[in-house]
Amino acid sequence: MALGESAGYAMAPLQARGTLFIHPQTQVYPGMVVGESSKSQDIYINPCIKKQLTNIRAAGADEKIVLALPRVMTLEEALAYMGDDELIEITPSSVRLRKAELDANKRMRNKGKK
Repeated sequence: MALGESAGYAMAPLQARGTLFIHPQTQVYPGMVVGESSKSQDIYINPCIKKQLTNIRAAGADEKIVLALPRVMTLEEALAYMGDDELIEITPSSVRLRKAELDANKRMRNKGKK
């Protein structure tokens, strides 16, 4: 996952894979949990992909993106949801889940060792 601001354009196809925990235009970073997959394993995604802007316009190319409301967790819900390899970040404005190891490559190597 890239460091940056999540985009609605990138989040629309991710919505079909599971439940999102963040709104568009939320600052995200590598290792942050942005949603729950319908599969049992972790999926590595990039919610920061922006739509390419070109001078060529196609008919019907600018479609309206409709996203479902994200699942906002309280502290108690986050504690019940978090896995063994996850941590909870608590700030005055939000409660976020993140992986204990932020680097995805290191997580994969450590998972293989166990």
